[in-house]
Amino acid sequence: MNVVDSSGWLEFFADGSNADHFSEPIQQPEKLVVPVITLFEVFKRILQQSDEDSGLRAVAAMCQGRVVDMDQSLALTAAKLSHKLKLPMADSIILTTARKYKATLWTQDGDFENLEGVRYFAKQQR
Repeated sequence: MNVVDSSGWLEFFADGSNADHFSEPIQQPEKLVVPVITLFEVFKRILQQSDEDSGLRAVAAMCQGRVVDMDQSLALTAAKLSHKLKLPMADSIILTTARKYKATLWTQDGDFENLEGVRYFAKQQR
């Protein structure tokens, strides 16, 4: 199983220099877990940078994977992880979701560098 964090999805949709790193898990939707907070983050960023139609197309692509809502258990576990690792809220929810589903987290977000179960790719300049 795989989870792609918001930075990975945005890099993929923008065809950025790291896009190829994220194409592997994204192109296997049957193995893809999508934390609902990534839908929020990706849609919001695309809405800011482009338009609603582009954002909705991105969300539609993301929804080919298994979209996972946040319940009470996930919220509390994420809060504890956030406290322990000093992670921002969204990052802790994404990492907790990946761990709950025994998934590899794919990211270019430096907050995740050197964490267990994470495939981190440093951002590249074009």
